[in-house]
Amino acid sequence: MRRRSTEVARVGLVVPLQGPAGLFGPSCEAVAATAVRSINDAGVLGRQLAVEVIDGGARPEQVGATVGRLIDAGRIDAVTGWHISAVRHAVAPVTAGRIPYVYTSLYEGGESRPGVFCSGETPARQIAPALQWLRDVCGVRRWFVVGDDYVWPRASVEVTRQFARRLDLQLVGTAYVPLGTDDFRGVVERIRASDTQGVLLYLVGQDAVQFNRVFAEHGLQDGLIRFTPLMEENMLLASGAEATRNLFVCASYFRSLATPSALEFCGDYVDQHGPDAPPLNNAAESCCEGLMALAALARRAGSLDVHRMVAVADGLGYDGPRGPVSFAGNHLQQRVHLAVADGYDFDVLATL
Repeated sequence: MRRRSTEVARVGLVVPLQGPAGLFGPSCEAVAATAVRSINDAGVLGRQLAVEVIDGGARPEQVGATVGRLIDAGRIDAVTGWHISAVRHAVAPVTAGRIPYVYTSLYEGGESRPGVFCSGETPARQIAPALQWLRDVCGVRRWFVVGDDYVWPRASVEVTRQFARRLDLQLVGTAYVPLGTDDFRGVVERIRASDTQGVLLYLVGQDAVQFNRVFAEHGLQDGLIRFTPLMEENMLLASGAEATRNLFVCASYFRSLATPSALEFCGDYVDQHGPDAPPLNNAAESCCEGLMALAALARRAGSLDVHRMVAVADGLGYDGPRGPVSFAGNHLQQRVHLAVADGYDFDVLATL
């Protein structure tokens, strides 16, 4: 094994550069660069952070193999980044007991493998409160669910069924499509034929963009509410303003979030990359959270050793673009906001 540098801590940044989520990739890389610059003002245990980008849009087994080779070669000391749950299931066994892994995406919940730290939103804090708000404020009680056919949507739908029973809601239909689907006409016809009042989307990236376009082509955007935990500024631009009317989103970060920490982060990002930088968004900002969490864990542990980090994680907190956050076990607790699409940005309506 090559000896690791004592001056640089290298982090594998697993973000999608292809596939349905590939439209997030440029924003993720740019945000990570801003986070690294900020963290390196103070350093981490006397070391500077550097990232090595790994394509999280490749097949999950390929991503896991790539991470394994980099660990074996001594080229990375930690892993973080936004990627789908299928990739997490391929990466976590490779990092287990060897290096820390901060998974930054929203996900279905339940991750408990030692050394895997989750900094993204989970359904209990994201989906349930939003469904209750949409029931109480908008009167939506009947939902049709559309999801990509893999672990995050399927597991999230099962949890959503529990929320629906508790909140006296109905799931009147469910449709799963393969990742990479671009023809949603059959699904939209099923929605039109149902008696639903709202559509809950568990679609990733370009799949959601395609759905929104077809939904609008069928003229359903004014009569039905859509709600999703995964919709960001790149997807708004790609969908078009006409296709995102009455679209509600819940997340812990929006570019339009007007808190002091969020505004400072936005200023740093534009200062580094300029006004024409890739759009700030939740998926990309999560990469900042992942790097900040790694730095905070390392400082508290006094080491990049994964076992020491696990031992000190509970209760660790810091302030970042999402505001004050803290670990409860291996999960980062954070505020979640509900917003509605407004042209090519989001209007934040409530903190859930």
